[in-house]
Amino acid sequence: MKVLQFTIPVAYDKSVITEQVELPYHYPYLHRHTETQITWIQQGEGTLIVGNNMHDYAAGDIFLLGANLPHVFKSNPEYFNSDSGRSIKAFTLFFNPDGILAALFNLPELKSFRIFLQQHQQGFKIPADNFSPVSHAMNAVKGASGPEQLIQFFNLIKSLITIDTKLDPLSSYGDLPAITENEGIRIGNIYNFIMQNYSEAITLEDVAKAAYMTPESFCRYFKKHTGHTFISFLSEIRINEACKKLTAHKFESISTVAYKCGFKSITNFNRVFKCVIGTSPREYLENYHNNVNSLSKLAS
Repeated sequence: MKVLQFTIPVAYDKSVITEQVELPYHYPYLHRHTETQITWIQQGEGTLIVGNNMHDYAAGDIFLLGANLPHVFKSNPEYFNSDSGRSIKAFTLFFNPDGILAALFNLPELKSFRIFLQQHQQGFKIPADNFSPVSHAMNAVKGASGPEQLIQFFNLIKSLITIDTKLDPLSSYGDLPAITENEGIRIGNIYNFIMQNYSEAITLEDVAKAAYMTPESFCRYFKKHTGHTFISFLSEIRINEACKKLTAHKFESISTVAYKCGFKSITNFNRVFKCVIGTSPREYLENYHNNVNSLSKLAS
């Protein structure tokens, strides 16, 4: 059995692997690999689960994920409907500073590059203000070959280390155990079940049954491999979806969003929302609108 769920296809004439994908949905299973990756979401929406944290993603987002960091880009449920007409498009760079590139990254002149990657092992999202230079540098790597591609790759890393905005880590749980192929698929299927049914009255017994485990075994297994309890993961999924719905303005009221996301009481929704996000739903919306208005003024 393979130690890691995902193995990057090796190109023996390249130190940096580029991958352009256009598919109905993202690779659906939790996995990790020895390579650091930089992924540019060009089309599609969903939830990025990294370690024990989750983040929305949409077109225009770029993420750096450190080596051996468990992750999965979970496309929204509608992408799994065969007749949805939806698809995802993403461009990814894979590289291993401790592999074939180690000799270069160990050069004194590139010490700052290695330290930067070590400091950001838990990954980060590229700030919106830096999207243009980073995406331009990624395109330059994609369009180059031979020695020129390596030069453009280091220009890309240079564009990352010059970001002067505070970079919040994508994950705060750095000690997840190794993921075998079967475990990656199994956890991915558990995620699928929860994310497909979060709006219903889903119980521990329901998800344990879907995983072919007893509730007690499931609790231990899920906590060990994700850093989450079932309840905390379900709560974050529901609140994450609630944030999407609140900012999309597709529902008449906050209470409607709460019920659509599986909460049976507005009081419980408000309590869990504040626990996960740090503000009330109403404050979250106000902050969102203030940020949008500020950006609009800057653009004009």
